[in-house]
Amino acid sequence: MTLNEQLIAEIKAEAATTRKLLERVPVEKNDWKPHEKSMALGNLAAHVAELPGWVTGTLTADEMDFAKREYKPFVPASSDELVALFDNKVNEAIAALQNAPQEEFGKTWTLRRGDHIIFTMAKPVVIRSFALSHMYHHRGQLSVYLRLLDIPIPGMYGPSADEKN
Repeated sequence: MTLNEQLIAEIKAEAATTRKLLERVPVEKNDWKPHEKSMALGNLAAHVAELPGWVTGTLTADEMDFAKREYKPFVPASSDELVALFDNKVNEAIAALQNAPQEEFGKTWTLRRGDHIIFTMAKPVVIRSFALSHMYHHRGQLSVYLRLLDIPIPGMYGPSADEKN
């Protein structure tokens, strides 16, 4: 199994779990925060939905420069809109992986803000850490937000306390 195929299998498996969680986000509470220093629920959910797009960005460019990029945060108006964005980003990531030649995985990728280099890493490491592990981290954070809002949590790696069996 090639690296592309391994990453696609991982994304597909984890996307199913992430999607179940995003479907439960109450967008009418987008501004809710568990703490004053925390990210708002809507921003966190949108971030989780956007993160698979970082796989595509890693494979289609050799760097991301925050100084050259105007970021406008996505604010979901509905959970359907949130899930649609996520599905789109997952599909784009899978397509990028299917089309990436193996040589692409030997290249490095840099995250910067102008002249300040935040990091430079091999593209497979960026995909696994900066994109996928980053998404799993925030997905876990999102599950805590939903728990605090008394919204049943779907099982991720087995049943949750909210599921029978």
